[in-house]
Amino acid sequence: MRLSILDQVPLTEHAPTRAAALSSGLTLAQDADALGYHRIWFAEHHNSQSFASAAPEIMTALALERTAKIRIGTGAILLPYYSAQKVTETMGLLSAIHPDRVDTGVGRASLSDPNYAEKIASLVHELDASHAASNSEPAGRVWVLGAGGSSAPLPGTLGAGYVHGHFLRPTGGEAATSAYREAAVASGHTPHTVLAVRFVTAETEEQALALAEALLLWRVRKDFGHDGPIPSTATAARYQWSTAEHARAKERSEALIVGTPEKVRAELLALADTHGADELMLNTLVSDPEDRLNAYRLLADDLNH
Repeated sequence: MRLSILDQVPLTEHAPTRAAALSSGLTLAQDADALGYHRIWFAEHHNSQSFASAAPEIMTALALERTAKIRIGTGAILLPYYSAQKVTETMGLLSAIHPDRVDTGVGRASLSDPNYAEKIASLVHELDASHAASNSEPAGRVWVLGAGGSSAPLPGTLGAGYVHGHFLRPTGGEAATSAYREAAVASGHTPHTVLAVRFVTAETEEQALALAEALLLWRVRKDFGHDGPIPSTATAARYQWSTAEHARAKERSEALIVGTPEKVRAELLALADTHGADELMLNTLVSDPEDRLNAYRLLADDLNH
């Protein structure tokens, strides 16, 4: 099973400034390269007090210069904001300097774009011209990220890859990934299915649960209008949860895989199986960069044995 990383470049109590968060994200790319992860992507977020990366293509360029083998990409460029030509030229430039190590992941989040499908078709067509044929990577090295399922068949018809955001919507993904694969096969393309999952792991169940509590505190407070850094486990342990926050945390925990590496491994592989995924793209949000790296190290070790 291929393992990859989706990094949202979080602001945290341990890395509270954008400079610290960005530096931590680039260090993670180097660590992921050494650990043998297949790819790492950087997300795009604007006007956020939780995430520091507003320009994933720039993070991609910086990470490419600091790594040797791992694929680097955008997860995702918010395509409604940009012209297809701008994205093609930017990502094509990076691909020319770092041949076949660059992934162009695009998405639209909740943004409206009547030309979305046409833009993706243009990206695949233009970027594919610079790549040799490959059964292991999609046409143009273009990936479409989705969570609702409505856009899933589109990349299949174009030969692009599809990444389903389980961490954004933990139900209904099986239908979306199935629709993508059916569209790809019907169009004569090889499907490339990735499942993006949020997890928390540590050496013990107790440690993992403490880290998960802090993550859920951040998520719940964000739901209730407080956008801020990922809190530490110490902050979460002191926090006085309201009844409404407890209820929301229970709902949000459905999209989170938590436990020891062995437990998380079993649940991840089961999810990959039910979704027909060839690859798992992993995401964890914890305050201490050392806890984050440890989680990725533990999971890499466990899934590779």
